[in-house]
Amino acid sequence: MTEVHVRTVPTDAPTPAQRIAALADEAPPVRYRSPWPDRRRAALKHAGLIALCALMLYPLVWLLVSSFKPTDLIFRDVSLIPSEVDWTNYSEGWNALQYPFSRYLINSAVIVLGSLLGNLVSCSMAAYAFARLEFRGRKLWFAIMLMSIMLPIHVIIVPQYILFARLDWINTFLPLIVPKLLATDAFFIFLMVQFFRGIPRELDEAARLDGCGHGRIYLRIMLPLSLPALATTAIFTFIWTWNDFFSQLIFLVRPDMYTAPVALRTFLDSTGASSWGPMFAMSIVSLIPVFLAFLFGQKYLVKGIATTGIK
Repeated sequence: MTEVHVRTVPTDAPTPAQRIAALADEAPPVRYRSPWPDRRRAALKHAGLIALCALMLYPLVWLLVSSFKPTDLIFRDVSLIPSEVDWTNYSEGWNALQYPFSRYLINSAVIVLGSLLGNLVSCSMAAYAFARLEFRGRKLWFAIMLMSIMLPIHVIIVPQYILFARLDWINTFLPLIVPKLLATDAFFIFLMVQFFRGIPRELDEAARLDGCGHGRIYLRIMLPLSLPALATTAIFTFIWTWNDFFSQLIFLVRPDMYTAPVALRTFLDSTGASSWGPMFAMSIVSLIPVFLAFLFGQKYLVKGIATTGIK
């Protein structure tokens, strides 16, 4: 005969509701934390950032305000609110030199476009070779390329001038454009190499199975996937070439070949009779392309730098 054991529940056992209430009584009390300390800390951080931003923007704002002041008041009245406005600085500065200032802006644009095209093509091809091709001495040549970043332009400018003088390239745009076609900017090569290394090699292998060689892989796979790195290279090349003064001053001697930075230097007179107002006005005009390039390319610039090196 089977015995049946019946489990009896004590009548004094706590109910689930009583257990929850007991746990709530045993839990430590929740302390209310006021959000004001965090808000004060955030307010102080924002105030510091705004003050730092104002400090950095003050020279640019002063330059803009001074471009509307008469020359004799620029250094006597340092306030950001001009007591007297002179609108003729822009018209005088545009026609103050031997040629209209548009001539110098066009010269700068030609050099920038040539350098831009040269860096995008040559540096991307060199970066693809370092990132994807296997050849003898690749690590050695890559190290030499990186060491060339540490060479200042003052070290190589004399040999370059002698070479270009023998080629009869002085007073032409060739010394400023042709080197860009030979992948001489090691910084951009390194930037693109790091980006190419982050692209999976499985894409290359799949393309080779479809019959693609290195040329088609470079054009149809690597370049479309490397738009952030290419945009970063383009923006930096534009800004650095547009603002370049030293090399353009060395290779461009004739006034009709001057670029915007070199033309701005001609406003200064060693005797002290300098046209500060027109020079500041043309400086603002020269800064507009750089400002627009950074404004419209800021998203790609940040994305290209942030994604470089991520594997």
